[in-house]
Amino acid sequence: MATKLIENKLKLLPAKPGCYLMKDINGKVIYVGKSKNLKSRVRSYFKSKQVGRRAELVREIRDYDIITVSTDKEAFLLEVTLIKKYQPYYNVQLKQGTGYPYIEITNERDPQTKLTSIVRKDGGYYFGPYPNVYAAQATLKFIQKLFPLRRCNGKQKRPCLYYHMGQCLGACFKEVPKEEYRAQIKKIKSFLNGDIIAVKQDLNKRMGKAAENLEFERAAEIRDQLAYIEETVEKQKIISNDNTQRDIFNFYVDKSWIAIQIFFLRQAKLLRSETRMYPLTDESDPEDAFTSFIVQFYGQKNRVLPREVLVPTGIDNEALGEVLQVQVRTPIRGQKKALLKMAKENAKLKLDDKFRLLELDNRKTKGAQKEIFDALTLPYGHVIESFDHSHIQGTDPVSALVVFKDGEPDKNSYRKYKLKGEVEHQNGGDEVRNTREVVRRRYSRLLREHKKMPDLILMDGGQIQIDACQDILRNELDLKIPVAGMVKDNKHRTNHLLYGDPINGIPMKLIPLDPKSQGFYLMTRIQDEVHRFAITFHRRTHAKNALSSKLDSIKGIGPKSRNKLLRQFGSLKKIKEASITELCSAGLTLPQAQTVKLTL
Repeated sequence: MATKLIENKLKLLPAKPGCYLMKDINGKVIYVGKSKNLKSRVRSYFKSKQVGRRAELVREIRDYDIITVSTDKEAFLLEVTLIKKYQPYYNVQLKQGTGYPYIEITNERDPQTKLTSIVRKDGGYYFGPYPNVYAAQATLKFIQKLFPLRRCNGKQKRPCLYYHMGQCLGACFKEVPKEEYRAQIKKIKSFLNGDIIAVKQDLNKRMGKAAENLEFERAAEIRDQLAYIEETVEKQKIISNDNTQRDIFNFYVDKSWIAIQIFFLRQAKLLRSETRMYPLTDESDPEDAFTSFIVQFYGQKNRVLPREVLVPTGIDNEALGEVLQVQVRTPIRGQKKALLKMAKENAKLKLDDKFRLLELDNRKTKGAQKEIFDALTLPYGHVIESFDHSHIQGTDPVSALVVFKDGEPDKNSYRKYKLKGEVEHQNGGDEVRNTREVVRRRYSRLLREHKKMPDLILMDGGQIQIDACQDILRNELDLKIPVAGMVKDNKHRTNHLLYGDPINGIPMKLIPLDPKSQGFYLMTRIQDEVHRFAITFHRRTHAKNALSSKLDSIKGIGPKSRNKLLRQFGSLKKIKEASITELCSAGLTLPQAQTVKLTL
């Protein structure tokens, strides 16, 4: 629902290209978009029905700003700048880093080859990323044997072990000519860019010469190097007729979701692929979302731009290339067009799988929750809340609340309650009093804060707990939230729901759930979760109270000193192990520290 401020601003929108910045109640930019016509695009957010992620965005918008420009290209360039500046929540946020290693030729007087996960603008040469660290390690080891540079720290005034093995050019004890390094680096770059013919020819010559000289171990080592090339390099299918480093992007859109497929071509081969999927915030122009994704993709750390990026038709290649500082092309025929088509087919396949998985998940979550509401003959509700109590012979009574939304735990909404029953009634184990107290506290607070009530309350217990809960809801708070009990059989296994509302003429009855159904599984999961949460909270509370009680019994230690020790050490064991000096550093006087040490 548009605010009065937004309604007035909508009347003043120009029909020009530019960018719009959506803001939340705190004035924070939560979405940046661009449009050829700001008037129609911005109005569409508030003047038509929204669904999915866009509906979620619109609910949060309290204001917006616009910036007009002269051309569509300027709007795109400005959008990129604004997204980088504000990092809006509803624009695509990508994880930093690729998670894949690179082979680096360092930019030093005596360069070396090594693996790295960090790509720096330091003049070094980077190759990759490699799909797994083992492949990268094997390739690096091969290069270091075949094209040695520096393997040691250098300048140690004596030849290193690697020099004797033929894997170091000798920076350890002499000055290696720059030309010698340059020649080796040229060979390494050529090999890593896919030129293996020259390497194989050179190795075959070396192997023949070693055999002639009866150096059979050396010949066998070279044979193994040739086998490595055949197994790890030549075995990969050549899918391009040149060695240009390329990244290929294509996308598929369905049901307000976009799937983007990326192919990475290195050394004339498909090195690896990635798929990203996310719900669209602005469905009117998926090409915009696709372009924005590519810009953010290369804006991450540890991303090395290829020499060429291939994209489908409908993308402003010139503007995208200007932002990325790389050639962006759309192939119209041949092998590259076929690869682009294959990327789209992969994106569609992945998105179809995503929807099938979502459907299965919904059966286990929303579908399971619907089974519970159907069993109780209630209309479907999104939120279920459940309580459980915990105590030891009436001491340190606590209660815990768990919340499930559409069949999934909403842990941010869980709540813990220290109950007052022990003090007020001298009977903290009284289930009825504990139930009445926690229900009163929970829902009177929701009323005061004008927050939405749950659609169903599940009590971990039977008729007594239900009656206590309903009494507070109906007679004190005037609330009509349905309440049911999760009832155990004589073997302590939950097998029924107990439901009714006698006040409104609905008699109480046991309602069975099929033990093989998703609804039954969800009911037992809720019961297990609330029990776990209550027990965990009680153990911590009881341990803390026991520690406080133990400290209070020490002569000369009052509440302030006790709290100092608790803050500093946290447990009785650590206080026992602390020295006099450490106890004093926590804020105790020397006599107090000595007393604590002696007593414990």
